[in-house]
Amino acid sequence: MTSKLLRSFLAIAVISMISAFAQTSSATAPASGVTSPAASAPIATGTGTKIGTINIEQAVVGTNEGQRDFEALKKKLEPKQNELKSQNDELEGLQKQLQTQGEKLNEDARATLVKQIETKKKSFDRSVQDAQEDAQNQQKEIFQRILQKMAPVIVKHAQETGFAMIVDTSNPWPQSPILWYGDGGDITKAVVDLYNTQSGVPAPSASGASARPATPKPAAPKPATPKATDPPK
Repeated sequence: MTSKLLRSFLAIAVISMISAFAQTSSATAPASGVTSPAASAPIATGTGTKIGTINIEQAVVGTNEGQRDFEALKKKLEPKQNELKSQNDELEGLQKQLQTQGEKLNEDARATLVKQIETKKKSFDRSVQDAQEDAQNQQKEIFQRILQKMAPVIVKHAQETGFAMIVDTSNPWPQSPILWYGDGGDITKAVVDLYNTQSGVPAPSASGASARPATPKPAAPKPATPKATDPPK
């Protein structure tokens, strides 16, 4: 779903949000009244004995709220996608013109066409980069907003069902330290169901598009542009 940047953000957000909630829900002040370094930053652990897994990425995207909001974002980004496609089509048209007519053009006309292609390509590349950054920022905002509300649901469910630890399986090994895990301890669906019940957001219609976010990308790789100094054959 997401780029490496979004995955990195997600991993940090998961740890900070879930740990913060677990600390506020279970931590107690030291009897001596003196706060030790360990007490000031307690580790979020449960009292159970089981180890469970959750795919946070799938959980957030799989909620009714996530599907609704990512679908809305997809529609919001469609005008920019269409604009980028138009720019890309125009650029490819000019490149095709250079490839098919370049030998017939005089030196000045050919140099002007090459310069035009270079200028439009730079503008297109900047537009793609800006669109990607904007899409990623809006995706992160949705993830963070939903994850902030999901964190207490995860902790509460883990505590009530006897888990001592819940690990995130969004990233495959070796990006993640988790080498292998089975489906028996996965709580992703349970958390999604609990979150949907709590949020009250209805399930999207069957005709709705996939909620998985997509970052705008160039329509196709572009051939290299001949330099203006290349002599005509």
